Amino acid sequence: MKLRVFLADDHPLLRNGLRGLLEREGFTVVGEAGDGKEALKLVRQLKPDVAVLDLSMPLLSGIEAARTIQSEGVARGVVLLTVHGEDHYVLEALRAGIRGYVLKSQAPEDIAAAIRQVATGGSYLSPGLSDVLLDAYVNRREPVDDPLSPRERQVLRLVAEGKTTKEVAANLEISVKTADSHRSRLMKKLDIHETAGLVRYAIRRGVVEP
Repeated sequence: MKLRVFLADDHPLLRNGLRGLLEREGFTVVGEAGDGKEALKLVRQLKPDVAVLDLSMPLLSGIEAARTIQSEGVARGVVLLTVHGEDHYVLEALRAGIRGYVLKSQAPEDIAAAIRQVATGGSYLSPGLSDVLLDAYVNRREPVDDPLSPRERQVLRLVAEGKTTKEVAANLEISVKTADSHRSRLMKKLDIHETAGLVRYAIRRGVVEP
């Protein structure tokens, strides 16, 4: 029986190329999305075997979407697809329970191998990432703790994408007052008091891409 795979990436050309690759590898691609919020909605509906998510997506990051997907058990596992190989990204993904982490710079066959491994309960890291983790362990380096709550991270992402407080509220289906409260609280936590500073912080943390 073919494994059912869901794809989410905000670059349509990459997504189309990936769909073609996976279909040639014998997978069934059951759905696609261009942002994290839509991806979460569709994964809940389609219940694929494996969800392949880009790390940096609009509205909801791959890691944030993966946390919910795994807590709800709507897919066997998640493969994170990203350009980021830095240790804090990898370790954050592993802490979130993600068992597949593939760099976009690696061979396309890596993605197929990761999907098969994750679907059977295994794990897969792109070649070279194991060295990153070993180095982090030996040197006792941990990623800098993120002081923000999941909701505050969502607000940060939307603000960094240029959304107004009204648009943030609409995207998250909360009141404008609540959205403004989240924004004020995250700025206080980060000791950042202007939008440009929030954008720089979001880029450094990989919440959005430059």
